[in-house]
Amino acid sequence: MRIGRSVALIVVLFAGVAFGFEPLRLSLEPEQESVYAPPAPALAEEGTNEGAAHVDARVDYTTAYVYRGLHILKPPGGSDRPNLQFDDKLSFDLGKAPHPFVGFFLNVNDADPVSRFQELRPYFGADWEIKPFLLTFGNNNYIYPDRDAMNTAEAFGRILMNDSFLWKTEKPILSPYINGAYDFNKYNGFYFELGVSHDFVIEDTGITLTALAQVAYVIHFREFAEPGFKGTGLQHYQVGLVGSYSLNALLNVPRRYGEWKWQAYVYYTDNIEDHLRGATRTWAGTGLAFSY
Repeated sequence: MRIGRSVALIVVLFAGVAFGFEPLRLSLEPEQESVYAPPAPALAEEGTNEGAAHVDARVDYTTAYVYRGLHILKPPGGSDRPNLQFDDKLSFDLGKAPHPFVGFFLNVNDADPVSRFQELRPYFGADWEIKPFLLTFGNNNYIYPDRDAMNTAEAFGRILMNDSFLWKTEKPILSPYINGAYDFNKYNGFYFELGVSHDFVIEDTGITLTALAQVAYVIHFREFAEPGFKGTGLQHYQVGLVGSYSLNALLNVPRRYGEWKWQAYVYYTDNIEDHLRGATRTWAGTGLAFSY
């Protein structure tokens, strides 16, 4: 009887192994630990808008409206007047194809005697990443309410380089870029801008300081020309410092609901060649930025 039971047990064991009877096999062999880490639970910061549509919005309060080295539409008075600015952009992620976007910029100045809505700038275009470059091209329309003679439009392009591969670093060092614009509506001139920036991240604080510098060159751009001169030459340079503070950690808002930042900045702008118009001043501002 014992011999018969042993034979029967051996037959059952072989049958279980042959036909993949896992419970039986596991009961005979000790469980081995996997060399791979177990899946980590999802974090609150994960899942930030992985869809095709993305929103970037800003609202700023500035001491002056300086754009491309010019103090745009300064109201009468002995000092700068505060400006309220809005900039909203909606972009669409199409994978490896160019990502189209539409946006709208508005500058408001209550001290302007002609129109408190000084400038409206609808724009559209596309971003296209071809590593290590980010190419941007599109169109700006400049609308000045109650100042129709100033209205104009331009085509623009921008090339931004991620220079981390040159320095063999994880993040960019100088992020050099070049902007180009052609005003085809009113001035029929070219504007070029070369710039660099660098982020200084203060670990475990949510604070990032960004240093920026730029220089501009114009070709036959009458908007920048002093009377009696052609609008060609080095027009302005600008340096600045921008501080950003992440509000997500402060307010305990998960990043899946968007990224919120408080920003403050200060710039110094100066003209280069006397026959070209350019502001010489220090100006600053602060505001909120949201991206999703």
